[in-house]
Parts: sequence; structure tokens; C-alpha cells
Amino acid sequence: MDPVTLTFYAVVCGLLGLVSPNLGRPAIRLGIGTIVGLIAAGALPTIRASLGL
Repeated sequence: MDPVTLTFYAVVCGLLGLVSPNLGRPAIRLGIGTIVGLIAAGALPTIRASLGL
């Protein structure tokens, strides 16, 4: 995994972990984590292109 991808997902997961105790029951947190992961995976190509990588 290249450094840009690793850094991007580290930031996304770190922020999700920071707010996750406040998101409710485990099933709700799992759903939110899945949605955030899908959005992050979809956004990464655009972010990479805007950075010229």
C-alpha cells in the first residue's frame, strides 16, 4: 500500500474511532463504519487526482 493510501485511511479510521463511542449501539457503529469506508474508498481517487498523484 502506498503512503498516500495508508495516510488517507489512517486519518479516516482515526477520526471514526474518535467519535465512535458516541454513535450508539454496536450495530449502528458497524453501519456507520461501513458507510464511511465506502465514501472514503470512493473519494480517494478524486483526492489523489487533485494532489497530482
